[in-house]
Amino acid sequence: MSTDLYDLLTEPAFPVRWVDSVPADRRPEAVGLRELFVRAHEISALAVSLPPALSALYRVLYALTTRITAVDTADDWHEARFDVRDAGRFDPDGIDRYFTEFAERFRLYDPVYPFLQDPRLKDQCDKTAGLNKLVTTRPSGSNHAWFEHAADARPVAVASAQALEHLLVWRYYGPSGRCSARTVGPVKEANCVAGPLRTALSYHPVGTTLFETLLAGLPEPDRTRRYQRAADPCPWEQNEPTDPLTLKGVVTGPMSKLVGHSQHALLLLPDGAGTQTRDAYITWAYRERIPRDDDFLIWQISQAGNRYARYADARRGLWRDLDALLLSDPPGVESRRPPVIATAAELFDETFRIQALGIEQEGQAKDTQVVSATTAPVLHLMQERDLDTARLVGQLRLAGERYGQRLERAAKQAWAQFTNSKVRDCSWSAAAAARYWPEAEREFWKRLEEGRFEGAAGAFRARAEQIYDYVTEAAAGTARGARAREFARIELYGGRPKKTTGAKRPAQGDDR
Repeated sequence: MSTDLYDLLTEPAFPVRWVDSVPADRRPEAVGLRELFVRAHEISALAVSLPPALSALYRVLYALTTRITAVDTADDWHEARFDVRDAGRFDPDGIDRYFTEFAERFRLYDPVYPFLQDPRLKDQCDKTAGLNKLVTTRPSGSNHAWFEHAADARPVAVASAQALEHLLVWRYYGPSGRCSARTVGPVKEANCVAGPLRTALSYHPVGTTLFETLLAGLPEPDRTRRYQRAADPCPWEQNEPTDPLTLKGVVTGPMSKLVGHSQHALLLLPDGAGTQTRDAYITWAYRERIPRDDDFLIWQISQAGNRYARYADARRGLWRDLDALLLSDPPGVESRRPPVIATAAELFDETFRIQALGIEQEGQAKDTQVVSATTAPVLHLMQERDLDTARLVGQLRLAGERYGQRLERAAKQAWAQFTNSKVRDCSWSAAAAARYWPEAEREFWKRLEEGRFEGAAGAFRARAEQIYDYVTEAAAGTARGARAREFARIELYGGRPKKTTGAKRPAQGDDR
């Protein structure tokens, strides 16, 4: 077999961290797919540094875990997972059987079956997109630099393992808008829609080993439908690529939903040795938008009744999402928790954490900041295990949110009064938020760890009061500033009662 194809089964493309019991001489920094699964019980975690790439890679590994363990063909999916858990590791025979069957489908630069790519792009696209376009942390064209400086005229080749990460980011988080022109039959277009996870925050159960993490992250199949593996292939299992002009046969079941749900098509071009990527085609995969659905997102309902995924926000602490992960109906917001969290709690609880991954970004090209955060062990607090505590967690979060929002309104109102301007974002509200939310997060986790829920509202209120006094202190030395400061202070306690209109005026002597 030619080495220039970069076989992911054997090439060290996946950086990992090892459990403490593994000897130092048996701890490579990165492994191939085969070793990753054979030794998953010895690996503590994946060491992928780019959060959206890790989120995307998890989904690929979940699909492979499903196939290797064959839980998707079991009569009882839940019992099959328990059997795998009790074995304590993935079956080496199952790993060999699957990877032998699809041995030629995991080559990054294979001319016929390039992994998660479309070989037709070489003939269907007018030109390549450029290497800087592929590497999502590099600026391309006239865009601003994000993590590193680069010039389109002098692109620096990227290692194949890193190119794989950016390929995954594009498939799940790629932007909408202009792309390389692609011609399919009579259709020639140069635009695409956003990837299935763009702007969304993805939540994953995380155990003490990669074996536990992958097993806990398996999405439960719809058992009301008769499942056939051949009718729901992963992209690397398909003998023929799908038709870009229709969505027929694109998402047909849980596996294609995990790894076949992409709006972008890519093709990486290697250097002569196959150790680096020198260029890439990037264009649209389908003309139609694939309906967004995912088992790892918090789904919220807008006031208009529309469903949307909770956005990734680098300024928002993960504690503010915790009750939406533990409860099916959290207080203060209409949302649906990620289904995978509930099924993960069936297998594990005390040691399991929840990891949130994504990018704060817009629908088109702008990316603001990557997002990565992990909770303390929390699955034992799920409503299925401890409903009373889960509800108390919800009330604790709600109290923290309430006084953060009140502090923001008070700071904006005070600034508007002081400057005789409109109520809007201002330096006082920004300073108040920068101080309050980190303090509120510490208060939340401290109380949760201690199981101390009483008096939480008072504690959050006291923090809000102190921060309000601090950020408005500079204006307190003037009569105008002091009036503005005290006028808006009532917002910390819920604001002034709203005036009622059209109410009947009580008659003299009426004691209502």
